[in-house]
Amino acid sequence: MNFIDTLKLRSKLFFIFSILFISLLLIGIMGTININSMKKRFDALYFGSFVPVNELNTILQTYHGNLVNTIYKAKDMKISLDQIRSEIKLSVETIDNEWKNYESHFKRDEEIVYVDYVASEIQNTNNFFLSIYKALDNGQDIRNLSLEQLERKVTYINNVIKKLLTYEIDMAKHERKNFLLIYDSSLYKIGTFLLIIIFGVMVVSFYVLKSIQSDQSALEAATKKLKLANKRLENASYTDSLTSLHNRRYFNMVYEREIKRAKRDCRYITFMMLDIDYFKQFNDTYGHIRGDAALKSVANVFKGLLKRPGDFAFRLGGEEFGILLTDTSEINSTTIAANICSAVRELKIEHKGSKIDKFLTISIGVSCCIADSALDEEVLISKADEMLYSAKESGRNRYNITTHVSVATTHKLEVESA
Repeated sequence: MNFIDTLKLRSKLFFIFSILFISLLLIGIMGTININSMKKRFDALYFGSFVPVNELNTILQTYHGNLVNTIYKAKDMKISLDQIRSEIKLSVETIDNEWKNYESHFKRDEEIVYVDYVASEIQNTNNFFLSIYKALDNGQDIRNLSLEQLERKVTYINNVIKKLLTYEIDMAKHERKNFLLIYDSSLYKIGTFLLIIIFGVMVVSFYVLKSIQSDQSALEAATKKLKLANKRLENASYTDSLTSLHNRRYFNMVYEREIKRAKRDCRYITFMMLDIDYFKQFNDTYGHIRGDAALKSVANVFKGLLKRPGDFAFRLGGEEFGILLTDTSEINSTTIAANICSAVRELKIEHKGSKIDKFLTISIGVSCCIADSALDEEVLISKADEMLYSAKESGRNRYNITTHVSVATTHKLEVESA
């Protein structure tokens, strides 16, 4: 797909997403407006009527249930003076608090005059009871109190509050009716608008997606080809074409990465340098075609023995190979090196040009240590190279290993020739 086609596809995608965004935005705005309107009605319904009804009922109950009963009990001397005073004070405070709560709610202009009137009557009634409280403080006898006056006061305030209570209940019914009408209307509007938007989006989406589908098919085909080409290119850039082992370029990348990882976790890291013994003489004797076949056979030995994801085998050049082992101890590294030497000889590739054996053999230099922050990456390689040189000097067809990368202490283990 060329650049122009890509721009066309982007334009189509941008168009459909713009339609969806605008549609959802409009739905959100409309829904918000209607929900806010319903919320106001809901507040007016519950907080404008139901809650005030409870507050007014509490005031009525306090007058009748608490104050009047307290006065009657006091006349009959059924409770103590302290209890009388405490009940009167607590009841008056309750009435004041409930009335303040009631007044704090939203009030329409036409309600304010009567609310102010009720407030003054409640204050007068409370003053009446507070005067009884003060009289008790001054030592007057509660039995001299006129029950007729008490009943008149309470009956009057009861009628005043009940009138307000009836009004609040009627308003609650009215607000509920309005709320349901607006709620049903809002649902209808939102539903209708939503159906129109969905239908429009579906029609536009159908034609846009149909166009995109053809472009997408071409894009997927091109992408698949590109991935395959990139995969082949990547494999070619990191793989030795003759042996299919990793090449030196991949070695440089992996080696640095695994050294850093081993340093971070303080784990074992092992590097082996491997060299086929007298390989130049092998080529001179049998020719380069047989030489290439021998290199492939040796590479297959590495592949057969190194199975872990953390084991890496490389062809570094010519007959020289490298093996990187992660999280492998000295003992295990020694075992792997010994197995490689044995397996290469067990191939029984004839080598008349060898000075040490009638079959093809390999020499290995091994450096193994626990990585820390002081580990020098180059020293690990150079020590493996030193061990390889030492193995060749010691007669070849063997491996030498060191676990010290600063002052090498060489552990030489020879592989006996069969």
